[in-house]
Amino acid sequence: MSVGRNWWLACSGAFVLVYALVSLTAHQSFALTTFGDLTAFVLIGLLTALMAANAIATRGQTRTFFALLSGGAFLWLITQGGWIWIEVICRRSLPDPFLGDVVLFIHIVPFIAAVALRPHRPHGETKLYFTTLNFVMLLLWWVFLYLFIVFPDEYVLLNVPVYSRNWDRLYLIENLLLIGSLVVVCITTKGSWRKIYANLLIACTLYVAGSECINRAIARNQYYTGSPYDILFVASMCWFIWAALTAWRTKLECEPSKVGIGRWITVAPRLAMLAILSLPLMGVWALFLDKSPLVVRNFRLLVDLTAMLVIGFFIFVKQYGLDRELMRLLEKSQRGYENLQRLQSHLIQKEKLASLGQLVAGAAHEINNPLTAILGYSDLLAANSSLAADQLAMTQKIAQQARRTRDLVSDLLSFAQQAPGEKTLVDMGALLQRAAKMDVLPEAKKISIEVKVQSDLPRVQGNANQLFQASLHIIENAMDALADVGGGKLLITVKREGKEVVAEFADTGPGIRNPERVFDPFYTTKPIGKGTGLGLSATYGVIQDHDGQIICYNKPEGGAVFVLRLPMASVKATAAEAAKA
Repeated sequence: MSVGRNWWLACSGAFVLVYALVSLTAHQSFALTTFGDLTAFVLIGLLTALMAANAIATRGQTRTFFALLSGGAFLWLITQGGWIWIEVICRRSLPDPFLGDVVLFIHIVPFIAAVALRPHRPHGETKLYFTTLNFVMLLLWWVFLYLFIVFPDEYVLLNVPVYSRNWDRLYLIENLLLIGSLVVVCITTKGSWRKIYANLLIACTLYVAGSECINRAIARNQYYTGSPYDILFVASMCWFIWAALTAWRTKLECEPSKVGIGRWITVAPRLAMLAILSLPLMGVWALFLDKSPLVVRNFRLLVDLTAMLVIGFFIFVKQYGLDRELMRLLEKSQRGYENLQRLQSHLIQKEKLASLGQLVAGAAHEINNPLTAILGYSDLLAANSSLAADQLAMTQKIAQQARRTRDLVSDLLSFAQQAPGEKTLVDMGALLQRAAKMDVLPEAKKISIEVKVQSDLPRVQGNANQLFQASLHIIENAMDALADVGGGKLLITVKREGKEVVAEFADTGPGIRNPERVFDPFYTTKPIGKGTGLGLSATYGVIQDHDGQIICYNKPEGGAVFVLRLPMASVKATAAEAAKA
């Protein structure tokens, strides 16, 4: 299949020259008929094979493009095979009307559909489902036009002059539509695809010119197979083959259409719309304006009504598909919007924590020094036996508030810690089982903790101490919530989902009052003196530092759920840890 760049052009030019010499010098005979029919059959067969090879070698819309061209060429081959059967094998003159004319008329439709597909565009712009429906409606419309205009004078009530005239005109319109479509795509594309379209345009133009010469010669009873009227036809076949060979050698890449012109070259959908709009008009013409015999008018009305039903059905199917596609796009858009909101919320939270961390880091260190002095002096005063009872009580209250302030400063320093800890392979299942045993659960509160760990759970890359403290914060909050309602259960589930390790903390408590604010610094629903509102903020920062996600929500049946998602350790990290061990 590897052909030199100019080899085929030189050979085809020489072949067309030889064919012209034979057709101009030889007289009409069986040998000339055989030569003409076999030449056309071989050329069309080679074109069909090359287009099919291009379809096999490509993919996506490009494959569909060449498959349609190959299908149109194959229909052409069938028509030429009919000529060989009648003129060469049966040695009879071609009948008029000829059944192969129907196939010859239809073979242009796949060519039009291939151009309307516009494979030079990015592949994601159209769905093959809708392309197929457009092609089916386009094919049905041309079949309807043939049945409405040509067929009545061909088989219902034979009228050869009218049938031939109508066939020639409709076939010319069909070919001119194909040429017009190729002109548009040639203007709106560039690069390799423009070269393919330009070659197809030249080949189609030669074919239409040759076809018109042949049809006019048939009307004058001057045509015979192998005559000089076939020269342009043979030249067009050679150029079609050249276009197929060019496509085989060229790397075809999708290129966006030019803005403005590319918006109106969707030929197939517009022809489908034109089809359904033309049916009532043609029915009115057949009923009131057609001067043909009654049997012909009745046949045309029957064809028109049938076409309305069939094409209307396909339009309904297409609309149903469009509605489903619209719903899918709306759902996808909604999910994208929700993800964007979630990402925006995460970014805002991250920036908020980073800014606040820088602020409190400096303030906490400055507060810690005088706080140590206050604690020391309050302890000395409490140890003084000469103090009165009320003075001793006041001293103890000062020490109590100083210790609370020290705990707050400790939380601030922990929250503002910027240096990430050393990360190793961590077994989240074992870590959470250990964290669940840290809280001593009084039996009177009727609180229970259950941990479910999936077998063969992959490890994560992280800092075990930070992840342990983060998990402990969530468990402690759940314990406090369950204690407020007199007991309940906390279920911790650890499993793998895709390439993530997911830990889910689900309790049967009262739920979270404002889930969207739970990770905000200093936000707490606990009584004054019991919580600083920094635990979950620090947990959020730890999970973000581990490239993970943390979310929370309330269950419909009651209770809160916290979900941690951490990426599982890569194979490279696991192998490195194993080698180190």
